[in-house]
Amino acid sequence: MRVHELCPAPGARHSRKRVGRGDGSGHGTYSGRGLKGQKSRSGGGVRPSFEGGQLPLVKRLPEKRGFYNRFRVEYSVVSIAGLSRFSEGTVITPQLLKEHGMIKTLKKPVKILGDGEVKQPVTVQVHRFSRSARLKLEAGGGKAEEIEYAKAQ
Repeated sequence: MRVHELCPAPGARHSRKRVGRGDGSGHGTYSGRGLKGQKSRSGGGVRPSFEGGQLPLVKRLPEKRGFYNRFRVEYSVVSIAGLSRFSEGTVITPQLLKEHGMIKTLKKPVKILGDGEVKQPVTVQVHRFSRSARLKLEAGGGKAEEIEYAKAQ
């Protein structure tokens, strides 16, 4: 057997139904659409999610509404209270936070939040700070330095 000799089994292929070609064809007059109604008109019919006027599934389930923001940035957050474990004058970087188990991954940018108090002056070099965290660090004699986030790490 060769490729050019291949063919489908008898009866496996049907010729196309040619509707609207006269009553003698068996598919004339209404062309298989029945009488009147929305589905008989050209362009007629309902959208796939239509449930006959019943409240659609997409509206019944609250988690299906809204949208997903593709540009949202997920941060690894660290509270300022957690920085008290570092000694005075330490330069705190995302790598140091990862080594101490304060963040799980370096793939997300790091943000410092202002929960708690800072006990000693430290220099913190991360991607973002909340306003209260920045004020508390600087009031305690430390520095808050923002670094650039390189997406592919």
